[in-house]
Amino acid sequence: MWREQHKETYRTMFGSLLLLACLFLHLVVSIPQPACRRCCDHLPPLDDTATLRESIPAMPEVRTYINMTILKGDKGDRGERGTPGKPGIEGSLGPRGTEGLKGDKGQAGAPGDACKTQHSAFSVGRRKSLHSVYNYQALIFDTTFVNSPEHFDMFAGKYRCHVPGIYFFNVNIHTWNRKETYLHIMHNDSEKAIVYAQPSDRSIMQSQSLMLPLRGGDEVWLRLFKHERQNAIYSDDVDIYITFNGYLIKPEAE
Repeated sequence: MWREQHKETYRTMFGSLLLLACLFLHLVVSIPQPACRRCCDHLPPLDDTATLRESIPAMPEVRTYINMTILKGDKGDRGERGTPGKPGIEGSLGPRGTEGLKGDKGQAGAPGDACKTQHSAFSVGRRKSLHSVYNYQALIFDTTFVNSPEHFDMFAGKYRCHVPGIYFFNVNIHTWNRKETYLHIMHNDSEKAIVYAQPSDRSIMQSQSLMLPLRGGDEVWLRLFKHERQNAIYSDDVDIYITFNGYLIKPEAE
C-alpha cells in the first residue's frame, strides 16, 4: 500500500518536470536570433598576397644586447707556444750607426792550445875536453838541459830546423892553458861566427852569440879547426864548461 502511494507521487513529479522542460524549449526557439558575422568582415577584401602583406603592420625589430662586462670571466692560463712561422725575407743593410764609447779593458783569456804554438829550443853541454886533429871536428855533446821538441841531434851534435824562422844561438867555451882556441858556429857548411882565443898562461871563458834566419832542414853546429892550428877547449868530469844554446825567436809563418 505504501509503495503504491509513492509510485503515484513520482509519476506526478516527473510529469510536472517534463511539462516545464517543454515550455522552456518553446520559449528558446521562439526568440529571434541575430545574423552570424565573422570577426574579419569589417576588413576590406584582399585581391592578392602583396596587398595582404602591405596591410599587415610591420613588427618592431628586436635586437639582443649582451653586457660583456657581466659575462667576462677570470683570465685563463697562458696557452702553449705555437709553431714558429717561416722566416721572412732578409732586409737590406741599414746605415752604420755612430761609434759608441770605448769599453773597459776585459780580463785576460785562458791560455791557448800549446799544440798550436810553434816553438823550438835546446841547451846542451859537454863534460870532456877536445883537442884538434888533422881534420875538422864537430863538437858532440853529452849533456842535455833542454831539447824541445827533440830538434837537436845529440849523436851528430847538430841542430836541425823544423820550424822556419829567426833563431838565436849562443856558445860558451873554456880555453886551454898555452893553447889556441879556434872554432866556428856553422850554418850548414858556411862559417858564420868565430870563437877565438890566443895562447895564454891562463885559461879563460869565451862566448859568442848571433841570430840566423833558418829554413826547414838547415843545420847549425860547432866546428873545431883542424890540427894545423893546434887548438883545444877545456872541460872536466866535475863541471860543465862548454855549452851550446839556441831557440826560435819568430816563426816565418806567424
